[in-house]
Amino acid sequence: MSILNKFKKQIPLSVGIAVRSKLLSLKGLFYRGSQFECALCGHRYRKFLNGGTDLPVIHELQIIGAGKREQTICPGCHSNDRERLLHWYFEHEHPEISAKKILHIAPEPALGRYLQRKTDNYVGGVKYYEGFYYPPNVILLDVLDLPFPSKHFDLIICNHVLEHIDEDLLAMKALYDVLKPGGIAILQVPWSPLLSKTREDKSITSKADRERLFGQFDHVRVYGKDYPDRLRKAGFDVNIIYPKQLNLTKKELSQLAINPKECIFIASK
Repeated sequence: MSILNKFKKQIPLSVGIAVRSKLLSLKGLFYRGSQFECALCGHRYRKFLNGGTDLPVIHELQIIGAGKREQTICPGCHSNDRERLLHWYFEHEHPEISAKKILHIAPEPALGRYLQRKTDNYVGGVKYYEGFYYPPNVILLDVLDLPFPSKHFDLIICNHVLEHIDEDLLAMKALYDVLKPGGIAILQVPWSPLLSKTREDKSITSKADRERLFGQFDHVRVYGKDYPDRLRKAGFDVNIIYPKQLNLTKKELSQLAINPKECIFIASK
């Protein structure tokens, strides 16, 4: 066990979160400026941080939502481009979100804090905590065995999770089951516009092969253009929205560091 892991195990989770939050605030002060803006933490910065990893398959398949991305991570709250896109979507398309009962799977911290400020009916859940600083109110759950009654949530957010799950159709059906009629689920995944059919092979189990073929050691597939059809097979109606459809100007896309190619998969019931 590394010294860092020993240290993490010796301090309460709440203390670790507080320390991390303080360090992020100090880092954010160093980067303050005017070129970039993060609506999630409410500050402007002279630069954003780089994020992601660079692998040949990501370039080969032009995978959207993956790969090394320059100037995309807020130095203050560490929100990424996808979180800022969804923040814009909720603010401009769903101002009634405060009345929603929300389930947030594997919650992105900055987006999760924003949603919790919006409503008291928020549940964040993750399969395991290890290696992450989740707030104490995030519960442990398995997407394949959700501990909620049918037709329970108005809004579900489950980003970059399904590509980790062998039986993704079962996970989609489980999310569909706990969604109320008329509700929506935001189900973002890394996907390739060059693949007509999702690339997957259950015989590929080594970390090295998964990284080489799927773009990350713990991914079990790369979704293709058939991803919406897979969601429909689980029962969802699917609508796809691109940033240009949200009245985001080129200046706003640049200031918020939002990827104009990152569409939002909106699955409704």
